Amino acid sequence: MSEKNELLEEIDTLVSSKRKLGFNYFLYMLLVLTFIAMFAFPKIYITQQIYFKSRDIAKLKVEYDTLKEENKLISASVESIKFKNQILDTLF
Repeated sequence: MSEKNELLEEIDTLVSSKRKLGFNYFLYMLLVLTFIAMFAFPKIYITQQIYFKSRDIAKLKVEYDTLKEENKLISASVESIKFKNQILDTLF
């Protein structure tokens, strides 16, 4: 029985000493988190900026395509009016 108690006490002393986190461990973890943040945040920022720019480009492309179609319709309308005007001028 006493051997078991001695073993348990030794294990307790080893485990309890490992449970204490020192100031050096805190600084080490803070340094690791800082390095992770230094590499992660620029990537997130750049990815976000690319997303917003591509969304703006897509919006402008839709507007461009719409204006191009409107230009075709207006050009056809102008041609039609010119043709009618030329025919009417020749009749009178």
